[in-house]
Amino acid sequence: MSSVAQTPHPSLRERLSALPARTASRPASAAVAAAGVGALMLVSLVLRTRSLDAAFWIDEGLSVGIASYGFLEIPGVLEQDGSPPLYYLLLHVWMQLFGNTETATHTLSVAFAVLCVPAALWVGRSLWGPRTGWAAAALAGLNPFLTYYAQETRMYALAALLGLLMAGCFLHVFAERDRRFLAPFAVLLTLLLYTHNWAFFLAAGTLAALVWLVREAPAADRRPLVRDALVGYGAAALSYLPWVPTLISQARHTGAPWAEAPTVGELLSGLGFVLGGATTAIAIMLVAGNGLAAVIRDASPRARRTAALAIVAATAVLLAWLASQVSPAFANRYFVVFAGPLLLLAAVGLSHGGRLGLACFVLVAVFWLDPRSGELESKSNARSVAASIQTLVTAGDLVVSTHPEQLPLLAYYLPEGVRYGTSLGPVEDPRVFDWRDATDRLRAAKPGPTARAAVDTLAKGEELVLVQPILRTAQWGAPWTSLVRKRSVQWERRLEADPRVRREAVVPVFGYDRLPRGVRAVVYRRIR
Repeated sequence: MSSVAQTPHPSLRERLSALPARTASRPASAAVAAAGVGALMLVSLVLRTRSLDAAFWIDEGLSVGIASYGFLEIPGVLEQDGSPPLYYLLLHVWMQLFGNTETATHTLSVAFAVLCVPAALWVGRSLWGPRTGWAAAALAGLNPFLTYYAQETRMYALAALLGLLMAGCFLHVFAERDRRFLAPFAVLLTLLLYTHNWAFFLAAGTLAALVWLVREAPAADRRPLVRDALVGYGAAALSYLPWVPTLISQARHTGAPWAEAPTVGELLSGLGFVLGGATTAIAIMLVAGNGLAAVIRDASPRARRTAALAIVAATAVLLAWLASQVSPAFANRYFVVFAGPLLLLAAVGLSHGGRLGLACFVLVAVFWLDPRSGELESKSNARSVAASIQTLVTAGDLVVSTHPEQLPLLAYYLPEGVRYGTSLGPVEDPRVFDWRDATDRLRAAKPGPTARAAVDTLAKGEELVLVQPILRTAQWGAPWTSLVRKRSVQWERRLEADPRVRREAVVPVFGYDRLPRGVRAVVYRRIR
């Protein structure tokens, strides 16, 4: 006889009576999760609505201008600009419903940024567990980079949301082999490509990770993996095909002549911006990097998905930098396309970093609670300059911008009936700037004849408002910007020397305070 006591099996009645207790915990835990994500979204909303009425800067004026065209006209208009159409189509519909004020258009971006919270929770929780999910949701809700672009009328918050969800679906399909997410992956990749051109770098990152996953997969699993890849990427490619002729035209004639080839320091600076600044970026890279290394070494399924995500992010960032060495098109704000994968990596590393990871997470959260409203409210002084000269400018007067891409922004703030021009010549429709071969056209538009022709259009008593960039607040070394700087100085000299006009006012008048970012307006009156 065995000396071990036998534990009696529970009766059927006992097992049935226990079921309600087990299932009751599920609604309770779901309610707690819903309350938690709701609280994070509320904190994110409060943080990201502190500067909803902040004045537009150049690109925001352009966004509103393009979105003000007819819905079906927008794709054709973008042939002059260089951007994909999805955000502008959404903004057009949004403006029809809520108007085109700063607050109204910023709110669309706020919605996309706040939705990053539940999106990050889902991706992190479904792939790495609850702890990583909540860490990812908190980082997405507090991240200053997203807070800034949540209050900008541009496509960046939308790109962050789509990039986050696309990366999550990619890992579910190709690392976890859950084919339910194949169609969502293809849809999200297509939408991201129609949102920002740096999506190509993120797509290339997923392809690099896919190659690694195929190589690491058992031989029997490789063929299905490749087949799913052909379906997913093929569907996205076919969906994007109608835009390819426009993309080719944009690449040949628009580009980014305002950009310079980035240095390694500027690459690191871009990564720092995504992670909330140098202090928190260094802390996250050191502590989360240690946690990531521990996860990847444990040879579990989570190691495979973590390594794949790291390959996606590293490849995308490196390709963006390398491509900009050949054809410069590099700006810190474009890193928002990679923000989702980078924040996910930070969440995985911090949530698996033990006590040090927890301490770093708390430190980062405290630093990121700063809404940085001052930065948002000093993007451009164009609104205040326009308000200052409105009493001087009436219908029929001519506004000439020597920084041509400023014109849509100026047209947004100035009264109706004003005529417009740039250092390229007269402009019939100021809502969009035509970037096609812009550097060649500006080089050909000599300031002497162009300025004289502008004054010729004025009747006696009418005014010409010369709007120039405040040169000392930015760098002007790229082909386009160096020429803009040169033309700005030349135009003012030509008008000062023209006896037919007299200077009437200058706005703003600079004192000893820090120079504002934006523009300076010089008002000339035709006197003979």
